[in-house]
Amino acid sequence: MNIIAEIINTLGGGGIVGLLFALFIIICIFLGVRIVPQSEKYVIERFGRLRVVLGPGINFIIPFLDRVAHRISILERQLPNASQDAITSDNVLVRVETSVFYRITEPERTVYRIRDVDAAIATTVAGIVRAEIGKMELDEVQSNRAQLITQIQVLVESAVDDWGIEVTRAEILDVNLDQATRDAMLQQLNAERARRAQVTEAEGTKRAVELNADAELYAAEQQAKARRVSADAEAYATEVVAKAIKENGIEAAQYQVALKQVEALSEVAKGEGKQTVLLPSNALDAFGDAFNMLKGGSK
Repeated sequence: MNIIAEIINTLGGGGIVGLLFALFIIICIFLGVRIVPQSEKYVIERFGRLRVVLGPGINFIIPFLDRVAHRISILERQLPNASQDAITSDNVLVRVETSVFYRITEPERTVYRIRDVDAAIATTVAGIVRAEIGKMELDEVQSNRAQLITQIQVLVESAVDDWGIEVTRAEILDVNLDQATRDAMLQQLNAERARRAQVTEAEGTKRAVELNADAELYAAEQQAKARRVSADAEAYATEVVAKAIKENGIEAAQYQVALKQVEALSEVAKGEGKQTVLLPSNALDAFGDAFNMLKGGSK
């Protein structure tokens, strides 16, 4: 006791007050300086009312008057994958699995306007998904999934805007059907494949007919050209004969007739399987006439 009394006497009354004041200053600094991490924001209240929202970095508040009421993470969050039933406009029951990503941008609105953020967003998403799918047929849900996702995200963003939340992404992970609907769709798919096969076969047959008709037309055109050339040659030959008859008289005509007779007999003799050739009675005379005319004589 004597030692304690000596220490108090040594410090004096003023020393104790100074020590307490220094301790008070340290406590004030400790309570008045707030270092906020980059991934968080602090909601400060004064006497139970919102005072300010502190951003990342070093911040100062009034000790004993202000307090950190909420520490809010501003990192992007993902809601647990949720499944909900929906009925399309053509009365098909589907089970839709969704996933939503969001982040808090205005903590002062989030903490004072909504109690359970995750549950509120999940409920909102479920209602919007059911409403949007109810406007579409099953085929449209399957084929326009990207458009459906975009529409759902826009509607969810509009619904949660008052809560200071930004929906960064909304995804439809899967659209499941009951077994009866799957069997019906499989039958429809098989029927569509059969129809396409029939159409392809019919188009192939049509094309083959068109090509065959084109080939026949081409052959007819070529035959017509050949006949025209033959007729031109025949006309030329007739012209030459006529000119020869005009210049040389009846001898030229007789020579031409005899020559044709000889050519006809030669063709008859060329026939297959003919061992005996029947000649007209004047055949030898035709040969003689031709040779005589070649020699310049007359019959």
